[in-house]
Amino acid sequence: MTDSIALENKYELSLYPKRGINIVKGKNATLWDSEGKEYIDCVGGIGVASVGHCNEYVAKAIAVQAQILITCPCIFHNDVRALLLEKLVNITPAGVTRAFLCNSGTESIEAAIKFARYSTKMTDFICAVRGFHGRTMGSLSATYNPKYRAGYEPFVPGFYFVPFNDFEKLKEKISDNTAGVILEIVQGEGGIHVGDKEYFRKVQELCSDSGILLIIDEVQTGFCRTGKMFACNHFDIEPDILCLAKAIAGGFPMGAVLCSAKIDLPAGKHGSTNGGNPLACAAALAAIDYMLEFKLDKQAADKGAYFIDLMKKRPLDKIREIRNLGLMIGIELKEENKPYIQKLMEKGVLVMPAGPNVLRMLPPLTIEYEQIDRVVEALSEIL
Repeated sequence: MTDSIALENKYELSLYPKRGINIVKGKNATLWDSEGKEYIDCVGGIGVASVGHCNEYVAKAIAVQAQILITCPCIFHNDVRALLLEKLVNITPAGVTRAFLCNSGTESIEAAIKFARYSTKMTDFICAVRGFHGRTMGSLSATYNPKYRAGYEPFVPGFYFVPFNDFEKLKEKISDNTAGVILEIVQGEGGIHVGDKEYFRKVQELCSDSGILLIIDEVQTGFCRTGKMFACNHFDIEPDILCLAKAIAGGFPMGAVLCSAKIDLPAGKHGSTNGGNPLACAAALAAIDYMLEFKLDKQAADKGAYFIDLMKKRPLDKIREIRNLGLMIGIELKEENKPYIQKLMEKGVLVMPAGPNVLRMLPPLTIEYEQIDRVVEALSEIL
């Protein structure tokens, strides 16, 4: 039998903090390792597997499309791509009318930065403390955490950080050279901090009045995760640029940038070899259809409320605060999270960190209530 752990350790750059288990199979919200041990997955591919692992709709769409056409660059028209573009514009907030398809969240942020600079002829961006937008140079320049930035200086100039949910501090940073404001509705990597409705109302009004583009990063919050199709929907926000990825294609790598009429670039100013390929588009169409048919937005809202209600009934001394929007859950501890992530894994529950002391949970939205019960029981035993 192949020793996958040894092979990865030998040949892969050691960029990932490995957990020491070899995941070989998944179904819905359950994963199995090479030893046959079963886990409840509250990592969800870092928010990717919203429709569940090996979703039947997505698997069938990929299998069928793979026999028809896998790749087709955007210099040619394609039937599957056309249908996805139409669907994305129809389900996203009003005001965004065109889309650029790419391959990941960080690519969507890179595109947004370029689109904003080109369209406004300005160079600067206001971003939030604790915000996370990706690991490539442009998106990393918009990311706050020094841990991710260290060793990569100098960054793209023109990025400024202000406290999240503090409108006056943001307003003070606006200048005649501000191209855009880049914000998450819920800061995921930053610890599951939920934006304030009034704050976002004021930011949108300021951007509109000042000719500044409002760029909303919904890479992690999009596609039903927060109890709405998009987190923007909670606050009636209409961004000028909406960045999407993660759950868009049911686990298949894909990203998208939805743009308002304020964004206008000529042919050749940006592109992606694999962006909008028919295989990814077919997967995305199937995943979105599944979300709509099975009302995953409502499932996320109901299951998130169920989880929080169960947790509040338990006297858990080691918890400082629980924050959530739908099934995007952060449990802030009074001490470091690393030992508890390990203890949960030993109990068959997989979670991940968001900073040094927050347990982040992004399970498939299709997780069963009985599995939520087991997750809460495991948390209760260690906390």
